[in-house]
Amino acid sequence: MGPEKVDVVIVGGGISGLATAFWLVEQGLTVRLLEKEFAVGGTMKTLSERGFLIETGPNSALETTPHIREIVHLCGLTGEFIYANPVGRNRYILRNGTLHPLPLSPLAFLKTALFSTSAKLRLLREPFINRSLREESVAEFVTRRLGEEFLDYAVDPFVAGIYAARPEELSLRAAFPKLHALEERYGGLIKGMVQGRRERAERKETGKDRAESFSFVAGLQTFPLAIANKLGEVVVTGAKVTHIRDITLGDQVPPDEPDARRYCIEYLQNDQGREIESECVVLSVPSYAAAPLIHTLSPKTSKALSDIRYPPVVSVFLGYHGSQIRRPLDGFGFLVPLKERRNILGCLWSSSLFPVRAPSGHVALTAFVGGSRNPELCAHDDDHILGLVMEDLNSIMHIDGKPIYLKVTRWAKAIPQYVLGYHATLDILSAFEDAHPGLYFCSNYRGGISIGDCVQSARGIADRVRDHVSR
Repeated sequence: MGPEKVDVVIVGGGISGLATAFWLVEQGLTVRLLEKEFAVGGTMKTLSERGFLIETGPNSALETTPHIREIVHLCGLTGEFIYANPVGRNRYILRNGTLHPLPLSPLAFLKTALFSTSAKLRLLREPFINRSLREESVAEFVTRRLGEEFLDYAVDPFVAGIYAARPEELSLRAAFPKLHALEERYGGLIKGMVQGRRERAERKETGKDRAESFSFVAGLQTFPLAIANKLGEVVVTGAKVTHIRDITLGDQVPPDEPDARRYCIEYLQNDQGREIESECVVLSVPSYAAAPLIHTLSPKTSKALSDIRYPPVVSVFLGYHGSQIRRPLDGFGFLVPLKERRNILGCLWSSSLFPVRAPSGHVALTAFVGGSRNPELCAHDDDHILGLVMEDLNSIMHIDGKPIYLKVTRWAKAIPQYVLGYHATLDILSAFEDAHPGLYFCSNYRGGISIGDCVQSARGIADRVRDHVSR
């Protein structure tokens, strides 16, 4: 009996791989998804302990694409889907040891003490600044168009909160392509934001600045678990892929079908070697996991994948009695600019965002340490990190005493960094796909790191796979 044969093999059971499999099955293709762990979801993990609901990875997602609700509906999750408390629209930035709400309207911007009068007046110059003629970092772009203070107290903390990165290292074009496109297409941010809203509405997309945060009653891991349940036997867990081979022989490729290929995927399950053949393979694992799988096919592409940097991040979940917190938790949480010289990158007020995150009379907070800003802090033991976190939280939020519950989660390689020159890496990946028809990359190192980005990318890859198989 020969190896199993299917239309598509997907390597990786995170949200990218699951969403890709979902759309392909909906389109009638035979699919097998191989996940090395015994639970799907990748970094989307939810725990329930002592009445607290703990997200060890992402805490929420933005509804930036209608494809999210399509999957939610088709998986029967509509009743579990919840939007964040409207209070979550309030986001705070630390400046001079005080939390300032990020202004959400022109009037609030004029009144805020977060920015100086000179910084506010500096924005009047933005529509008259010319386009850049070279690739810029996020820091260079923001300083040129909006001024240094806006970089320090608006963009720097948000870059740390989203990418765990430093804005001087990230490529604007790669990390924030829509922001880059505003200048390229419209000549400026203010003009582009006004005109771009109309175009997003036509595409039925929602900008991240206006998209609603969402989760599920029992936490974010509900999403990948429901997709896997819907896929049933398509998903194979405990299956570690070890090698991918192009098994196409020259005389098997018809002259009128130069893209025809067959791939053999070797994997281990229960310590036994297995094989499966397919026309298409979708790699939905982190770049450092994808690199060895395609090394024999392309050492150059393998190296490009290996070179993508993922800084470490430590997530610290803390549970308190409500009486221990001496300030209202009336928002999403707060972010910390580099200039404030703190140990934490920011803190989410988890129990203010969604229900059932803490027992009655209690609150839940989630703080983050490390990233590209302070990677060395992640090398400390849990007790040391907890001390750093509590020192910052106690002084910023006026907390009395120690937490009654805590959970420390370490991500040695947390978030891919879209650094300056990153488009050269993306070009290598595209060239590899052109040279190996039927083999695709679909993970958060390409197309965006958010859950919404991953779902959107998965739909695009699924359409490409369908077109390839139909040919």
